[in-house]
Amino acid sequence: MIISIIGVGLLGGSFALGLREKYPHVKFVGVDNSAVNQKIALAKGIVDEILTLDEALQVSELNVLATPVDAITKLLPYMLDHLPDGRTIMDLGSTKELICKLADKHPKRGQFVAAHPMAGTENSGPGAAFRELLIDKNVIICDKEKSSPDSVGLVETFLRDVGMKIHYMKPVEHDLHLAYVSHLSHISSFALGMTVLDKERDERAIFDMASTGFSSTVRLAKSSPQMWAPIFDQNKKNVSKALGDYIELLKKFKEAIDGRDMDASLSYMARANDIGRVLAGIEKK
Repeated sequence: MIISIIGVGLLGGSFALGLREKYPHVKFVGVDNSAVNQKIALAKGIVDEILTLDEALQVSELNVLATPVDAITKLLPYMLDHLPDGRTIMDLGSTKELICKLADKHPKRGQFVAAHPMAGTENSGPGAAFRELLIDKNVIICDKEKSSPDSVGLVETFLRDVGMKIHYMKPVEHDLHLAYVSHLSHISSFALGMTVLDKERDERAIFDMASTGFSSTVRLAKSSPQMWAPIFDQNKKNVSKALGDYIELLKKFKEAIDGRDMDASLSYMARANDIGRVLAGIEKK
């Protein structure tokens, strides 16, 4: 069996490395525009060979589309046009509504499976990929009923074999929830990083005074802009709503601090503390 990874980066590379342990006889081929990424993917054993997209489509039973979401929307229609019968495309994009709408227009919609692994780090590229990334993480499959039983069965098997827990959602529901639990946290981290850099010109002072709390909060600001800008654009309606809600709460905090209203400040933080209960529930699943 041959599996192609189109966009050999953190997610696609980690998926391949995770599967290699279970399927040592599967051949992995890579498709990537970056010569550097190609060399790293080969050197790390993520893929066995580099092919063009057209070559990969002709030989691969499963094609894993792991590029940024703007590239997914450009590549998916072309890939479906040239996909042989009986083959499958799975995407790993962080947005789903636009991608699924594009797939819905194609006569080969059944050969496509829309998936989003809820996993990642602030690092990107094949050099950041590692075998354990997807273990015990959630993965969302959208519009499962629109995929053929053979395609969705193949994808589900591989996702489980890399250690993921599968959930199902509609694309609209997925994008709304992700705006709050993923996309907003990245914007917040980017904004915090910009705020500190703009105000604190002495980088030595930042290094000396930054605590682990600051480091963990701003960690996501190291994420790839090339990956995240298209995500914010494709999910702009939901991201804008989430940002609006967040800004209103920031204003309330500012008003409480400006007015020395400690009761209000304490109340807001006490409400926020309840997130611990939610996180504890997530960890138990």
